Amino acid sequence: MRDLLRKHLRFFLCATLAGVALRLLFIFRFPGVSIDSFVYGDIAKNWLQHGIYGLSGINEISPTDIRLPGYPAFLAAIFATFGMEHYRAVLVVQMFVDIGTCFLIADLARRLISPRAARFAFLLAALCPFLANYVANALTETLEVFFTVLALDLAIVGLDTESPMKPWVGCGLAIGAAILLRPDGGLLLVAIEAYLLVLLVRSRTNKTRTRVSALHVLRAGLILAVVSLASLVPWTVRNLRAFHEFQPLAPRYANEENSFVPLGFNRWVRTWIVDYASVEEIYWGMPGNKIDAEKLPTRAFDSPEQREQTLQLLEDYNDALHVTPDLDARFVALATERVHHSLFRYYAALPLLRIADMWLRPRTETLPSDTRWWEFNDDPEWLVLALTLGIVNLVYVGAALAGLSRGRFAPHLGLLLTFVILRSAFLGTLENPEPRYTLECYPLVIILAASLFQQTDQLPDA
Repeated sequence: MRDLLRKHLRFFLCATLAGVALRLLFIFRFPGVSIDSFVYGDIAKNWLQHGIYGLSGINEISPTDIRLPGYPAFLAAIFATFGMEHYRAVLVVQMFVDIGTCFLIADLARRLISPRAARFAFLLAALCPFLANYVANALTETLEVFFTVLALDLAIVGLDTESPMKPWVGCGLAIGAAILLRPDGGLLLVAIEAYLLVLLVRSRTNKTRTRVSALHVLRAGLILAVVSLASLVPWTVRNLRAFHEFQPLAPRYANEENSFVPLGFNRWVRTWIVDYASVEEIYWGMPGNKIDAEKLPTRAFDSPEQREQTLQLLEDYNDALHVTPDLDARFVALATERVHHSLFRYYAALPLLRIADMWLRPRTETLPSDTRWWEFNDDPEWLVLALTLGIVNLVYVGAALAGLSRGRFAPHLGLLLTFVILRSAFLGTLENPEPRYTLECYPLVIILAASLFQQTDQLPDA
């Protein structure tokens, strides 16, 4: 990358300035400090001021494990440097982190395709509105994407060298950081280890492979697992001491200890939910807010009798504004009936539709645009914004598919594809299909799209 930067300094400087300008536009025009941001911020503040990793209560601070310590630690560092609850400073620092991500994406494109493709990958990343948008939100996405790309870049470095283990140590540390930001960062470790396993099998069946190659893969996998999982040890020990339970990550539903989780309601949601609009209107409404049954899609009912049963359940919930164990048992019965009615729908069709929605819908969830953009009843400026971002997203994804069809890549593109496929499959199992969950995969979209710009007579760089 150093030679590439020196050779095309003016290009990278102009592209960087354009990327900074775009991110500053989002920071000052659409800053996002959500409820989740304040949860992270409250933990960071209590950690700094009182030495307690916990949430503020009416009379005291209660230790918590509902959030992993990565982002609170980041916020604590910003608060200690720039002032308590200085969220604007957080967003500006995230901007510089994201510019660093653009350089890492360019380096991946250089290794997998060519120096020419690296330049276009940097430009596409710098001008990507979806990466820039989340810079302006005090959430984990920007840091998670950075460490994901860093881990993948170091893994490619490790695969291209036989003897040094330093890249794998760095890759393990990057994966550890990704996991400490969000539990699903562990998918990165699973994807890389799975790819190494495939390489190991090939090294034993392919006579052109040497014994050293197999040993290298084994050592790489071992180092990767040990280093990445070691980062969870302090957090796990802390939870053992504070809560007397083994919790190496965070609760699946971010629930406090001994609090009731309406698993029946969640399973019922998975029997029909497909789009992000339903997440906002139905899933996030519980508990505490009335649910408008008219917002349910027709696929939520298999018969008129089931429709009446569902409406009665929601009416009972609206009366109490929380799901009791008895009400949750009724949701379990309804969900079981719907699953038995169509196993294919529950285990295949709906997950695929959720994955498609997360990948293809306009990424406006943090912007003022109406979530139901397709009804065309929003204010003109926000409707135009939603349609524009939807088209931009389709262009990026379409260009990536076109680039993939050309097939002119270095051998280890399969590592990135493994991660994207594994992560997409996992996201299809969730009851809250949020487009931001695919953001970690967007660097691959950018790299594949950049491959369209490489010269047809140019061989890819290894």
